[in-house]
Amino acid sequence: MDLSTRYLGLDLPHPFMPGASPLAESIDSVLRLEDAGAAAIVLNSLFEEDVAHHGVVPDRYLEHVLRLKQRTALPVIASLNGTTAEGWLQYARLLERAGADALELNFYFVATDVFEDADAIERRLVDITAVLKESISIPIAVKLSPFFTALPNVAMRLARIGADGLVLFNRFYQPDIDPDTLDVSLDLELSTRSELRLRLRWIAILFSRVRTSLALSGGVHTGLDAVKAVLAGADAVQIVSALVQHGPARLAAIRDEFVRWATEHRYHTIDEMRGRVSLARAADPAAFERGNYMRVLQLWHGGES
Repeated sequence: MDLSTRYLGLDLPHPFMPGASPLAESIDSVLRLEDAGAAAIVLNSLFEEDVAHHGVVPDRYLEHVLRLKQRTALPVIASLNGTTAEGWLQYARLLERAGADALELNFYFVATDVFEDADAIERRLVDITAVLKESISIPIAVKLSPFFTALPNVAMRLARIGADGLVLFNRFYQPDIDPDTLDVSLDLELSTRSELRLRLRWIAILFSRVRTSLALSGGVHTGLDAVKAVLAGADAVQIVSALVQHGPARLAAIRDEFVRWATEHRYHTIDEMRGRVSLARAADPAAFERGNYMRVLQLWHGGES
């Protein structure tokens, strides 16, 4: 089966790659991912706070990009995490010079200001992306959260100002409360397959409606999960938690399971599969809209309404 795909203008042998995470922090780890067949590598994020206050961390990040380009044939997608253009612009240019093939813009923002409205937040995101597009020539993907009131409109505006791709979705790490210490407790919970449905829904809604690459990130643990991602319309499938739990070899296992399913169902190329279960091609568009909510409740007889 021909698994080749195109993501952010990059020709890739298949859609499967590790997403932004500590998996890419060492050369040895990246080489193991390359041996497992990764199509590209998305680096762990360089945070705006590190750029602003800790010169050593950004310099080490740039050196890491340079070394990766010398040691691996994989496309290297750098990742910047922050909320202002000033925090990123200088290092976006330096990352481009270091050889990064693309840049993932991780807009991790938690709205806590009661006087800042949704339009201001969306406008800042679009403006930052526009500034970076004008300043660097490598492709830019914007990693979004699922919490925009009108996500398709945000996606359309980003595509119009030149975003080369959208990554759905960023995972917000929620703090817990320790009732004994009266403090917040921070711990990392890996994704589960239950998180996939949110991504599938929005990839399927955006497919062919915005002229930009779409990457699904979060909830892919098996080859069948990856099948669903492509059927929804994903150009790329980013995997993290499954690789953290099972090691780089899991990437090859997911790809092999994907190929087995596709071959059994007589698909010959990724393009034949992509978007087959999207809103644009759905026989029943209500499956992605309000009508499906009513039908699910009507079909469920296991509890009280």
